[in-house]
Amino acid sequence: MTENIAATQQSYRDAMSRLGAAVNIITTTGPEGDAGFTASAVCSVTDTPPTLLVCMNRNAKLNETFKATRILCVNVLAPEHQELSPVFASIGDIPMPERFAMAAWHRMTTGAPALSSAAASFDCSIDQITEVGTHSVFFCTVKAIHLGAQPAGLIYHNRAYHPISPAA
Repeated sequence: MTENIAATQQSYRDAMSRLGAAVNIITTTGPEGDAGFTASAVCSVTDTPPTLLVCMNRNAKLNETFKATRILCVNVLAPEHQELSPVFASIGDIPMPERFAMAAWHRMTTGAPALSSAAASFDCSIDQITEVGTHSVFFCTVKAIHLGAQPAGLIYHNRAYHPISPAA
């Protein structure tokens, strides 16, 4: 039997855990070096001009960094990157240089780090920032795209990672 329940913070989080989402590492670079965080709150806005959005907690240590640099790269993770996701989610509090040393990176148009083996990377300029509740929403124009050799992906659903592969 199903039931309707009040939309509390916990019931909202529980319901959202059932909405599978791609796992991404969002990166930037600035005067203090390369920085990045793990995010699933990324989606397409429009293809003309190519625009996507990224949501980031306003209390995150890197929030002001991303606002200052006004560039970012969305790196769509493949199954082999599952170990990188918690590292960039600050599990274990590993320093940024060590996080980036765990994988191969390259630079595209903006200079933000692009994960060389990502399923895809979207190199972007942040054109608009909107504050909504606890989060900053970055609206980003895509300047360059890198398509990885492997189209498989990694999603987060029901509080666990799941690899996905293209249909045969």
